Amino acid sequence: MARCLHLLGEWDAALAALKPDADPELRAEILVDRWFFQIDGLAEAEEAVAALDPSSPTAQLLTARLAYSRMLFRREPRADDRAAAEAGYRAAVESGSEKLRGWARFHWGVLLDLIDKDPARALPHYEAALEIAVKTGDAYLESYVIRHLSQQKEPAERIPMLRRSLHLRASLGARPQTLAAQAALAYNLPEDDPERAALMETFRAGAEELRIGWLLSSE
Repeated sequence: MARCLHLLGEWDAALAALKPDADPELRAEILVDRWFFQIDGLAEAEEAVAALDPSSPTAQLLTARLAYSRMLFRREPRADDRAAAEAGYRAAVESGSEKLRGWARFHWGVLLDLIDKDPARALPHYEAALEIAVKTGDAYLESYVIRHLSQQKEPAERIPMLRRSLHLRASLGARPQTLAAQAALAYNLPEDDPERAALMETFRAGAEELRIGWLLSSE
């Protein structure tokens, strides 16, 4: 139940549904996702991640994601966040399962892309993550990777990639991610395209309901 609620963006309900003996990694993942989407609850997410076995690949990945997020959102960034993020992603790549390595390579690419502003260095990480996603049939990971890869493509190739990202997320029932994909596609369509207006109306209503403020202010 908690996993289903998590996928729907009902983070508080997902946390409430967790049993006392629930996997602490799942609780940490839910709190980190809630922080990423609602920009709320950073301290609680940090506490949950800190309680995990620091040597576990999941803990390394989540620790890196939190360091990255503090820089991206400019919320209590620490002097060592850049180094900590890359170290965590590298450790997860080296020690995790193939699926987890795919996510770590993707997030490592995002770090290089959005924090370092170096899409060329990010590209090999995105491509490696996409290869793993396709090989393992991880449509969720694929939806993330092609969303970011699309920004390095010309519009004729970018728009189909954004549509596929949207369709993959919708098919998985991942509501917050679907809303984000609708926004990404909308802002890459011409201003006079009727699909753009329809997408904006839809994702804004959903973002208001789930309190995803950064979607409401994106352009």
